[in-house]
Amino acid sequence: MEENNNLQAGNQVEYSDDNIQTLEWWEHIRRRPGMYIGKLGDGTYADDGIYVLLKEVLDNAMDEYMMGYGKTINIIIEEGVVTIRDYGRGIPLGKVVDASSKMNTGGKYDSKAFKKSVGLNGVGIKAVNALSSYMLVQSFRDGETKAVEYNRAQILENPPLSTTQERNGTLVNFIPDEEIFKDYQFRDEYVESLLKNYVFLNSGLTIEYNGKKFYSKNGLVDLLNENMTSEPLYPIVHLQGEDIEVVLTHANQYGEEYYSFVNGQHTTQGGTHLSAFRESSAKVIKEYFNKNFEFADIRSGFIAAISVKVEEPVFESQTKTKLGSKDMGPNGPSVPKFIGDFIKKELDNYLHKHSEVADAMLKKILDSEKERKAIAGVTKLARERAKKANLHNKKLRDCRVHYSDSKGDNLEETCIFITEGDSASGSITQSRDPNFQAVFSLRGKPLNCFGLTKKVVYENEEFNLLQAALNIEDGLEELRYNKVIIATDADVDGMHIRLLIITFFLQFFPDLIKNNHVFILQTPLFRVRNKKETIYCYSEEERVAAIEKLKPNPEITRFKGLGEISPSEFKNFIGKDLRLDPVRMKKQDSVKEMLEFYMGKNTMERQNFIIDNLVVEEDI
Repeated sequence: MEENNNLQAGNQVEYSDDNIQTLEWWEHIRRRPGMYIGKLGDGTYADDGIYVLLKEVLDNAMDEYMMGYGKTINIIIEEGVVTIRDYGRGIPLGKVVDASSKMNTGGKYDSKAFKKSVGLNGVGIKAVNALSSYMLVQSFRDGETKAVEYNRAQILENPPLSTTQERNGTLVNFIPDEEIFKDYQFRDEYVESLLKNYVFLNSGLTIEYNGKKFYSKNGLVDLLNENMTSEPLYPIVHLQGEDIEVVLTHANQYGEEYYSFVNGQHTTQGGTHLSAFRESSAKVIKEYFNKNFEFADIRSGFIAAISVKVEEPVFESQTKTKLGSKDMGPNGPSVPKFIGDFIKKELDNYLHKHSEVADAMLKKILDSEKERKAIAGVTKLARERAKKANLHNKKLRDCRVHYSDSKGDNLEETCIFITEGDSASGSITQSRDPNFQAVFSLRGKPLNCFGLTKKVVYENEEFNLLQAALNIEDGLEELRYNKVIIATDADVDGMHIRLLIITFFLQFFPDLIKNNHVFILQTPLFRVRNKKETIYCYSEEERVAAIEKLKPNPEITRFKGLGEISPSEFKNFIGKDLRLDPVRMKKQDSVKEMLEFYMGKNTMERQNFIIDNLVVEEDI
């Protein structure tokens, strides 16, 4: 014991007064930006930090609108510079500096001024300030204006009040700091998707973005019509009440599809409100038909959106993607009771008044029940096989942390690589971070499952084990990885395997793609190096630039498959420099028509399309 104590004493790290540090608020945000805005990124993905900065400023403008002030918001984004002008009441002129540069300062602590605001912690605009190389905040109020300019949260200019002819409201102009957001670029598709959600949730609001207007007349009905990729089986049911709005329908597709919002915030990870809605809606439908339906049959093909307004909401992170509140407000009912009572009354009444909707809903549920019972025997055997299969040794090299039970920063990092072939699987397995990255190894090309029923998921060993590895048989609630990454060669065979895997997901688990969980791994096509430097190139343009940089006569290697890349090199491609292409679906992407064209038996039509769009690549 004494010897161990001596060893420990010898390894002690000095701990003195000098080790205690007090950071300024802006220093803490800049050192730990993930705590405030989630991940950083460069704008390639919808949840990258620059969009969170945009949203934090927009949320303040939206809070004004929700309180009844200002029906228009103007946004301009040019060359990475963001300008947002609302026409609300304007920040009180004597508090413009405090509101934009003092932590825990804001108007949202007073519930009378902002009863159902998105943010209550006074952090959002300060995070934008700290993470911007330049920010201007200017308030216009009753003929007077006050402006203040910052550089990384440090005041540049703080002129006195002056008179103005401008309408009341607030203008914020900021430039995300390129020291933090490397080579960033705002993408219209992500900005416009964000703005559409704002207007869908706030009928009557107009947002002008770079000259383009966004407006919604029918609220969540417009949202569902914008996002659905399957035709509804009956007209969208639209239910509204104080502090709650719900739309729902069924479509001929597998899985469930939900869009949930709290106080205008898109809660992509759901939360207490979505759980309560899923439970109560299925229960009401079951009781209406007075049949012993299983919830899984009721929810199969179910598409819905719910928006609630909660007083002083509690979110599970600063990025507010999951509601943690158990009550509607300090003196309000519980979230499950509020939503359950509303759905019980309004949905039940609706079904009694609209028999044609009830009949279509019943037919869909009976069809789902019939299919489930038809494969019940196969399902039971498949589950037993999946349990008996030693996934950790045969197909799945799992990671230690899982999406379904992880918290905080770990949430974004969990992923699974779907690979084909022993060499590629081996390289990724040896290179990965075993804490957050899992590997699932396919054996050859998967089956083309287009046009087949869900029975094939259980009969086909590859599909059965993949479904078990992801834990998605009963929906996405227990999905074990945030990102499902298809990692195949960039040749014809690799492309075919990608298409077959995507077909599997689109056919049976479309919500996996619609909820932005599926990606394609980008791996370099070339390695260009000399004795001093190595550059990996993902395109012909990058190859040419690398040759120009490393001249004269650098060594050029073309990678023909993942198996050719050594584990030591693979670490460069699946670590912090991981490049992913998201697999996304748009309104115009009809799953049925798309799969029919690419994976169906229309051989001549597809052959003519390929010939007409053929691009011949010259040998390098």
